[in-house]
Amino acid sequence: MSEVTRISAQKVEEDRVWKSEPRTTAQVRFPDGQVYEAPVGTRLETYIREADLDLDAPVTAALVDGELEELTYLVTRDVDVTPLTMRTQDGMRVYRRSLTLLLIAAAAELFPEAKIYVDHSLTFGGYFCQVRGREPFTPEELAQIEARMREIVEADEPITKERLKLADAVAFFQARGDMDKVRLLKHRSKDDLVLYGIRNTRDYFPGYMVPSTGYLRWFALRHCPPGFVLQFPRRIDPTRLQPYKDYPKLMTVFREYGEWMRLLHVEDVGGLNEAIANDRIREIILVAEALHEQRIAQIAQEILERRPHVRLVLIAGPSSSGKTTFARRLSVQLLANGIRPFALGLDDYFVDREKTPRDEEGNYDYESLGAVDLQLFNEHLLKLMDGQAVQLPRYNFRTGRREKGPVVQLSRGHVIIVEGIHGLNPALVPHIPPENIYRIYVSALTQLNLDQHNRVPTTDTRLIRRIVRDATYRGYSAQETIQRWESVRRGERKYIFPYQEHADVMFNSALLYELSVLRPLAEPLLLQIRPKTPEYIEAKRLLAFLNWFLPADSKWVPDNSILREFIGGSILRDFSLVV
Repeated sequence: MSEVTRISAQKVEEDRVWKSEPRTTAQVRFPDGQVYEAPVGTRLETYIREADLDLDAPVTAALVDGELEELTYLVTRDVDVTPLTMRTQDGMRVYRRSLTLLLIAAAAELFPEAKIYVDHSLTFGGYFCQVRGREPFTPEELAQIEARMREIVEADEPITKERLKLADAVAFFQARGDMDKVRLLKHRSKDDLVLYGIRNTRDYFPGYMVPSTGYLRWFALRHCPPGFVLQFPRRIDPTRLQPYKDYPKLMTVFREYGEWMRLLHVEDVGGLNEAIANDRIREIILVAEALHEQRIAQIAQEILERRPHVRLVLIAGPSSSGKTTFARRLSVQLLANGIRPFALGLDDYFVDREKTPRDEEGNYDYESLGAVDLQLFNEHLLKLMDGQAVQLPRYNFRTGRREKGPVVQLSRGHVIIVEGIHGLNPALVPHIPPENIYRIYVSALTQLNLDQHNRVPTTDTRLIRRIVRDATYRGYSAQETIQRWESVRRGERKYIFPYQEHADVMFNSALLYELSVLRPLAEPLLLQIRPKTPEYIEAKRLLAFLNWFLPADSKWVPDNSILREFIGGSILRDFSLVV
């Protein structure tokens, strides 16, 4: 037998096919190499419990061959499974969503006349909620609701799942008087809808749930007039509640945004869609932009009233809040009030690259306060405020070193404007008298929710803004932007959010209409992310979220709008002032 014939015969033996019976079992392969087998149709939850995986937080969902699935998923074939704990974004979303349904179910049993509205999130881990249809809950009533929630948790009640035809779902919510959901579903593109339930309560939530109430052990209800807070853990410590904190300035901004929505007769996404369908989008845009302009003018007036003491305006806020455009629009308003603004770049005071602190992963941490030469920055500020000539630095990001910049001398009529991540941190300007400083916190704090129970996360608005901006101006794909987002948010939690209440004023850069304008720009970018990549799950979620918004043409957006910073066409992009 020749060598070729021998190899060919060996290949035939290796590839031999034989008749078999249909499989009655399926295997689940876990990341640590463990493989478990069970009858076809066994719930994923059963596999995970049997595997007894060494995980540092409770599991609430899983990736099955790269797709997000509930723990009630029936395994019918061999699959690779990655459990998602409450330390992951998707795992914690499932927990919060399920906890909200638990709250609604418990409140419905005790106070059936009450309608609970989930308004917005709180940075320590919680939702601020309000009740309509009756007086606000008293502390004693909230204690009753929390006790009923814990009773349902101890009973480990199943969370049911039911798929209805869209027309039947609309009829269900109409009969119940939930007109916010009726408005939302009017423009739904799919012809069915999934309702989840606990005991006698059924509701719609855009996303997965845990299998039963026994998973929902970490929560608290706190009285917070005019509403209350549903508190839950954060991912950093998923089985413990963070200390409760009051945020009076932040709450005021959210209430202001609620007033803006009522002024425009748009209280939810369904209402916005109706306005777009009825050709009211230009009215919505004009009024929303006018409210922004009015607020910026008020801030400029407050600075004027604190003159001549205020010499320094510090602006801070999380990524994609529109800080740059806000700072330039504020400069225009200050000029209109006879005040000369001068923009000083905080980035130009970075220390040389080799002196930059490193993060936990060993990378340069440019968001650390230690990345700024505080001594030189404060020295220059004091000299500029005193009318002395100063040679400013210019940071060369290519070489990682400071270079000589222009020589600048300001008059007593100037106000210095500094925009940067550390603007609200008192350690940034320890040598500047407090009366000489005016601090502004800028963020996109939307309160336009899908319906009374399903909120629009402010981080989603900022992420979608950033995806569009990065593609427009920086050449980054949506996948690259999503890759960086967790690191960006980690820096915000560390360097920005702890200081937000230090602001003299907060400016809400959210625009009621913006997600309708961003949708047709963001969708093609998100659709480029391929399945089974780590960013695909997030892209898929964002696409499903954007699908709730009717698209709106960007041509109606004014050229000085904060939204133009992200979609392009801003008249303020190259705006600068001559000293």
